[in-house]
This record gives sequence, structure tokens and C-alpha cells, in this order.
Amino acid sequence: MNKTIKNIGFISSRISGIDGVSHEIEKWAAILERNGYSCYYCAGEIDRDPELRFILDEAHFKHPDIMLINRSVLGKTTRPREITDLIRRLSGRIKEKLDQFIDAFGIDCIIAENSLAIPMNIPLGVALTELIAETGIPTVAHHHDFAWERERYLVNAAGDFIQMSFPPAFPTVEHVVINSLAQASLSFRRGVSSTIIPNTFDFDNPFKPAAGDIIRRIRRESGIADGEYFILQPTRVVPRKCIERSIDLVRRLPGSGSKLVISHPTGDEGEEYYRKLRDYAEMNEVELRFIDCLVSPGRSASRERPYTIGDVYQAADLVTYPSAYEGFGNAFLESIYFRKPLVVNRYPVFIADIEIHGFDHIRIDGFVTGETVRGVEQILADDDLRRRKAESNYLIAREHFSYERLEKTLLSVVQRLKPLSPS
Repeated sequence: MNKTIKNIGFISSRISGIDGVSHEIEKWAAILERNGYSCYYCAGEIDRDPELRFILDEAHFKHPDIMLINRSVLGKTTRPREITDLIRRLSGRIKEKLDQFIDAFGIDCIIAENSLAIPMNIPLGVALTELIAETGIPTVAHHHDFAWERERYLVNAAGDFIQMSFPPAFPTVEHVVINSLAQASLSFRRGVSSTIIPNTFDFDNPFKPAAGDIIRRIRRESGIADGEYFILQPTRVVPRKCIERSIDLVRRLPGSGSKLVISHPTGDEGEEYYRKLRDYAEMNEVELRFIDCLVSPGRSASRERPYTIGDVYQAADLVTYPSAYEGFGNAFLESIYFRKPLVVNRYPVFIADIEIHGFDHIRIDGFVTGETVRGVEQILADDDLRRRKAESNYLIAREHFSYERLEKTLLSVVQRLKPLSPS
């Protein structure tokens, strides 16, 4: 443990629910805490211990002012002067509240979780950049995806702010990316070196099987009849997930009941894709079953949301992961952890950083073919084949994407930070 750094503050737009960023924060915090660090949280929405959190409303990407800024600069080439003024006012206000967070918990080091990578909240990024420049506080900038990797941000009227803060380059900042393609692009575009820490999972601690009655209830409440396959899409409903490919598979897969179960919510990037997806499913006579209202955002179930995402995985017969782009692939690792067969589209990071390890899953290249359907039918019909593939994949993932790998690399990053000198 770095004896001069003890209290670490995670700063993000949202630290809540079952999205990839929130999941990785939970994993990093677990590793840091078991090595003697104390972790605290600052965001617009937080579901962690109330005694460890600092709610900063303006940090949330759904804050009305932030949504107004995004509407005014994304897809535009000029911005109104009042939007410039609003960005500056909000960034100043956020910076003041960040100071309060740091003082309240005696923060020695901050971990900026994607808030210095993708400009979903421009004032938050600007505030963090200025805070780091003014204080020199040791910082780990954990980047999940960059503006130049998302079509939504390619045309914008905020290039000055984005160039300054997404991400900034300071000697007090250690940059961490989650894949090798991001590492190369960050070096090329910003001249910044970085450490790769891929998504991981606790493969040394196998899951506890859910009770049979829980599995039966999930299947029933998801609309899966006896004898039907439970096909699970465990992602948010956003365009880059390409859920229409899962609809294409379900339409052609005998025994699926023409039903696709989606476990995560809609709305993070607007409702337009959701509406298009409903139309596409209806056109292909596939029923979409949205069960996010039943799934707890945390580790434990509740009366209102009686199932965990782990319960849902265990209830599934097959997982679909047809994304066009992913920063890494939490759902891929989760499927392996819960020993489920998986159909995965060969997105760029999968090809560069995952496929090379020799995982044995059904792969598609942009669209579902007859070979895809036959491969799914074969693995669903053969219990022994399914078990053998699941065990092989689990061992590969345990070797390359375990908490132990995360621990070794993350601690080395934190220990390279130079703590602030006493004033």
C-alpha cells in the first residue's frame, strides 16, 4: 500500500445500477479496500453506502442543464454564446462541490471514471481538468470509451472543451484504458501513454447457484413457456448494442417462442432506438420482453426488484451479445462466469483483445447466418458439449481476466502516483 495515499475518491456521472462503468467501479473498490485503501464516491446518482457518498446533482448526464448543453452542441458546428456561458458557470459550480467532496472525506487521490474520456457531461470534465491543474491532486483517469470512438460525438460544437478535457494531459494523471485499441488511439491523438486494465470478473469465487423456484419464477415472469428457450440480451437498449441482430436470431431459432428477453433499461441515449427496435421486432414477429423492472441494480434482490442479474443469467439458456462496438465486454465475461453459451458479434476489441485467447463461442460477423442458427441449435441440444465448452471458457477467463490480474496492475498504477506535498 502507498502509505501516503489512503482515501480514494471515485468521481463519475453515475455510480449506480448495472451498467459497465458502475460495475468496474465496484470491482476496483473491492480490490483497493482489501489492500487497505478507503473508497468514497461522488456522482449525480449513487447507490453505495450513504456514509461514503457525495451527491453532486450537476454531475449526472440527465441533469436538465447538461441535457440542454448536449442538445445545443452535439451534431452542431456552432454553439450559442449563452451555452458557452452555461458550461463555464456549471463547471465552476461543480468544481466548488468537488472541493467540498475532497475536504469532507480527506481525499488523497481521485479516480475519474470515464468522466475525462467521453463528453456526456462537458462541465464535469472541465471542472475535473481545472481541479487537477490547480491542485495537482494525484489522479487515475479510467477511460472506458472516448469521444472519437462514438458516432454521436463526431460532429460537435464543443471541440475546444473536448480537446482540453477529454482527456487532459498532466504529469499527476495516470491514464488507464480497457483495451489495446484505446491505448494506441490515446497515444496517437493525445500523445499520452496509458496502462491497459481490461474488464475482469471474480473467477476464483464461483457463483452460488440460484434456487430452482427463483429460476422458474424468472422464466415465468419473463414470459417463457415450458419447453421454450430463454434467450437473454443482457445489455442496455442503445444503438451500438445492435439488438436487431438478436431479433434476427430469435426469429430463425426453433424453440425460442419468438421471444427475446432484455434485462437492462432504455433511455441512456434517448428513446429513438427503443422505438425503432420495437417496430423491427413487430415486423419480424418477435416479442421483446423487458424485465429491467424486476432486476436489482446491486448485488442483492429487494421486494421491488426480486432478482439479481446473476439470477437472470442462470435462468437463461443462451446469451446474445451482438454489439457493433464495446469498450471491452462485461456481458461476455459475465456469460462465461455463469457458464452460459454465447453468440457474440466480432466487434473490434473482441478481435484484438479477447478472441486471441481461444474462447469457444458462437461468433457472427455482422449478421446472423444459417450456420449461426445451426451452431446455436447444436449447443442447446447437447448438454455434455455445453458443459465442456463452459468449463474450458471459464479456465481461460480465470487465467486472463481474473481479479488477481486486476489487483496486480491496479496497485502498481496507484503506487506510481506522487502524493501531494503538505502545504
